[in-house]
Amino acid sequence: MAEVNHVETFSCTPQEFFDLLKDYASYPKFLKEVKSCRVLEDRGNEKIVEYKVSVIKDIMYLNKQIESPPNEIRWKFMKGEVFKSMEGSWRLEPADGGTKTKASYHISAEFGLFVPAMITKTVLSVNLPAMMQAHHNRVKELYGK
Repeated sequence: MAEVNHVETFSCTPQEFFDLLKDYASYPKFLKEVKSCRVLEDRGNEKIVEYKVSVIKDIMYLNKQIESPPNEIRWKFMKGEVFKSMEGSWRLEPADGGTKTKASYHISAEFGLFVPAMITKTVLSVNLPAMMQAHHNRVKELYGK
């Protein structure tokens, strides 16, 4: 199993960033690898979300998303292609007097086929800078910050 941890500061409040993160249907608008994302079941703060992404190849998977507004979204792999297991989270804390958000991103994953941990970590982290920049761009688009 490989893990990636990253901390980034965004120019919006934790609530604003949380709202951006829980808008799953909008992911294809700003995350280029996400081809579609839809909530299949909505149980309040727990959702079953279907992702169709293109990373090396097109894959589909379901995650259980657990939302704890406005400070955290956790997810756990349920079923799908490529992954054997995957879980992660966004943890959000106020920064700069509450006008910014310190976002801690964590993901750990294991592929269904044997893939050495170093390669798994590389696959998980190679898209990280582009994903973070896409979130910064989305914050600017939504909140003008």
